[in-house]
Amino acid sequence: MPIHNAAVAAAFAEIADLLEIEQANPFRIRAYRNAARTVSELGSELRTTVERGERLPKLPGIGEDLSAKIREILITGKCRALQKLRGEIPPAIAELLHVPGLGPKRAAQLWHELDVETLDQLVAAARAGRIRDLAGFGAKTQANILVAAQAHLSQTRRVPREAARRKAEPLLAWMAGSPSVETIDVAGSFRRGSATVGDLDIVVVATDRAAVTHRFVAYPETAQVLAAGPARASIVLDGGLQVDLRVVPAESRGAALCYFTGSKAHNIALRRLARARGLKLNEYGVFRGSERIAGATEEEVYRTLGLQWIAPELREGRGEIKAAQLSARMPS
Repeated sequence: MPIHNAAVAAAFAEIADLLEIEQANPFRIRAYRNAARTVSELGSELRTTVERGERLPKLPGIGEDLSAKIREILITGKCRALQKLRGEIPPAIAELLHVPGLGPKRAAQLWHELDVETLDQLVAAARAGRIRDLAGFGAKTQANILVAAQAHLSQTRRVPREAARRKAEPLLAWMAGSPSVETIDVAGSFRRGSATVGDLDIVVVATDRAAVTHRFVAYPETAQVLAAGPARASIVLDGGLQVDLRVVPAESRGAALCYFTGSKAHNIALRRLARARGLKLNEYGVFRGSERIAGATEEEVYRTLGLQWIAPELREGRGEIKAAQLSARMPS
């Protein structure tokens, strides 16, 4: 397969990123970045010159060493310098560079100062509040990094629904073994019937919230505990699937199922409806001022907002809210 200028530029840009993570000489890093830009902006393909057996043209900022690497990439499709750098840095660190707001300098800082090498470790560090204290970060940057990292993990780690089911069933059986558990439900995209699942959301009603979260993080197939509190916890199972637990009182079960089942668009539409009626909607219920007026069941949550109950599979923010409003107005 012919190697194009874009592939050469990408290799040089990756070398620059990895050198920056290694905190190498800034002039060396800049040389590779400039070379990547120069090659990407060329109007003609360098491979044509190489195929003709001719010397590469003199390019601004590109000396003999970089020219030799260009020829190597164009002829072999590989770059030994890049392969060497990849071997010196934990492979997962390169994935950090795909998180918006994290460039090579910040990735290097996280690695050297907090031992963060993976996206899971990045999320855990942000949740624990360890990132905000680093020079040049702060609380707002930490919050933005957490949101971006979680979104990236969700996009890259979706698994087939059947695979998620095989993980969910033994976990639910384990949780049901606690005498404190009254009800347990899987929410999220799994409950909506999505073909692939990014993570699992579990909603539990329990008499002893702390006992339930303790049992959850002690699940034998847990590979990593990301967070653990009296009413919520997050773990990563063997195989990489993340599971988030929320423990709520019985009077909030319906609201919690609404909140953790609906897509982002669906939930935003519900909250707008609540505000239009002078109400507040969250995972604990529908409130008028400080008084909870609905929340025990999903049906009463939707009814309080002037809607018919909407099946979980339809909660995608694709017109189901308007349809439920019209249905609620029709005489029975």
